[in-house]
Amino acid sequence: MMLRSIVRSGLRAQQKWAVAASMSSAQSLAPIVNPQIKQTGIFINNEWHKSVSGKTFATINPATGEEICQIQEGDKADVDLAVKAANEAFRFGSPWRRMDASDRGVLLNRLADLIERDAVYIASLETIDNGKPYSSALAVDVAATVKCLRYYAGWADKNHGKVVPLDGDYISFTRHEPVGVCAQIIPWNFPLLMLGWKIGPALATGNCVIVKPAEQTPLTCLYVAELAKEAGFPPGVVNVIPGYGPTAGAALTYHMDVDKVAFTGSTEIGKLIKKGAGESNLKRVTLELGGKSPNIILNDVNVDQAVENAHFGLFFNMGQCCTAGSRTFIEEGIYEEFVEKSAARAKKRIVGNPFDPKTEQGPQVDEEQLTKILGLIEAGKKEGARLVAGGAREGDKGYFVQPTVFADVQDNMRIAKEEIFGPVQQLIKFKDPKELLERANNTEYGLAAAVFTKDIDKAMYLMQGIRAGTVWINCYNIFGAQAAFGGFKMSGNGRELGEYGLQAYTEVKTVTMKVTEKNS
Repeated sequence: MMLRSIVRSGLRAQQKWAVAASMSSAQSLAPIVNPQIKQTGIFINNEWHKSVSGKTFATINPATGEEICQIQEGDKADVDLAVKAANEAFRFGSPWRRMDASDRGVLLNRLADLIERDAVYIASLETIDNGKPYSSALAVDVAATVKCLRYYAGWADKNHGKVVPLDGDYISFTRHEPVGVCAQIIPWNFPLLMLGWKIGPALATGNCVIVKPAEQTPLTCLYVAELAKEAGFPPGVVNVIPGYGPTAGAALTYHMDVDKVAFTGSTEIGKLIKKGAGESNLKRVTLELGGKSPNIILNDVNVDQAVENAHFGLFFNMGQCCTAGSRTFIEEGIYEEFVEKSAARAKKRIVGNPFDPKTEQGPQVDEEQLTKILGLIEAGKKEGARLVAGGAREGDKGYFVQPTVFADVQDNMRIAKEEIFGPVQQLIKFKDPKELLERANNTEYGLAAAVFTKDIDKAMYLMQGIRAGTVWINCYNIFGAQAAFGGFKMSGNGRELGEYGLQAYTEVKTVTMKVTEKNS
């Protein structure tokens, strides 16, 4: 119950966990600072394997820059084995295909139970592999993954078709059938949660999955594979191939016996996946890609509340969110006050050991991201943006970046156009609300946006005009398994979560039968 109570407010997850950890009844929630690494292999047919090539790769603790362990490196040969196993599991008449839909829901609920049972271990694993604060890993990632799996467990026996009133002496109806073997490529910013978002609807609707976790963060996905076996999923239904995008990811994308690819990550890689799907068997593709989301603050807001929400909307998860409110448009009347208070809030943000309950911000995921972020910060300085907080690396160990705030940002600056994916906030002034929508939409992306105002008419007007898949009003980064998520433009194709998320994993089959009148 305590875990569920903590997750109710992601905005205050760190503070709530810190309070909980001070209570004697919360000792069981304390992290495992050096969790034992239980699984490092390739998971096919409910069995653990070494890579066919014999290769391994290191996964790194981003808080220290040190190696955690070696992981088996899957490539095309391993993908071929997994695809064969998944197709056998999906064979017509197989135990998985003959399983009652309601029993698929039971298995998903059982998997959620096991994740909840091992929540502390899994959150600790996520923290050491990804770098996010343990408080967030436990109260947000683990808890939201459990909720997502339970949500789709409920859909397992409700994804049904319709009776169609066809003209003539015919009976027509539709069936919702599984797509087949689905490759699911998981990002490194939310390794566990994105796994839940993808396997939940896929398994609920009767598909088989081959998951490729990000090479930076494979540990929680590998452990969940073992839990899937414990939950009772038949062999071949859930498979996990750790490896690199150009090898394992590409092999899945081009494989002629894979029916669908779901990918969350950069727009650049999303284009390659769509190309590969088109050049192979025209497999289905759903993509959740980059963003450069506008966060619009009007004059009539409570400035302190708006500053805190904008701070959370950008800095949550070390700024490593595709939805991050990275273009904050502030109306002229409150601009300077907003800048001053945003800078002060960033300077108070606690950066450090992700296992410390006081920590709000851990490291970036790896050295490549650190270098990219620092490079864009330098670009902001050179192009004339006013640096009001941060602007440099934090410490000399691990991949930490100071919480950074730029004011007087212009629309044509690199930091206003490129996805930084780090703790760098851009504050942009606007005077004319009539030009605001054009400026907000002046991006190749369209993933998310927000509007902060007390005027409901203005909120509704802006909401309709913004081209984005999600628009928050007087809040930011609010997600639920029930609400669909996805992007416009180059932020992707298709939707995850909610009832809409089932469509990506379902084929619609129309059945029409002639009705013949029999003589009495």
